[in-house]
Amino acid sequence: MSRIGKKPITIPKGVEVKVDGDTISVKGPKGSLSRNLDTEMMVKVEENEIIVERPSDHRKHRAMHGTVRSLVANMVEGVTNGYSKTLELVGVGYRAQKKGSNIVLNVGYSHPVEVNPIDGVELEVPSQTQIVVKGIDKEKVGAQAANIRSIREPEPYKGKGIKYSDERIRRKEGKTGK
Repeated sequence: MSRIGKKPITIPKGVEVKVDGDTISVKGPKGSLSRNLDTEMMVKVEENEIIVERPSDHRKHRAMHGTVRSLVANMVEGVTNGYSKTLELVGVGYRAQKKGSNIVLNVGYSHPVEVNPIDGVELEVPSQTQIVVKGIDKEKVGAQAANIRSIREPEPYKGKGIKYSDERIRRKEGKTGK
């Protein structure tokens, strides 16, 4: 039994939700999002709440119940507040700089690496060692942040690389330490 799927999603003021068959559109102050959902899940808009229901207790329906509810809740959250992920560059000489809408990273390679933002995602560089990925679609923000992190993942010995600001790197002891 899905506990998350049963929770109704409250619609904040200024947010407009439309359900057309298996497509849901959410429009808010930050922008608008639309998504095709599972055709068997039933999404209803009642007054100021969105309710997701499943047709039966079949295994697939139980699995999709909480997933669909979370996707819709993330859309509502995105158009009201938006999402952001902060990345940190750790290492001597590692730095980032903004160049138009792109960012240029110097992370220990023989050449600078240029990163282009995905549509609907904005990249900011508040300092030389910080990158902020912002947007209204949680999936796109996470994908862009993961792509940037994969350019130079943090290594466990010195901790050098690009890491999330809330990420904790498990450090290993070197050869000489016992």
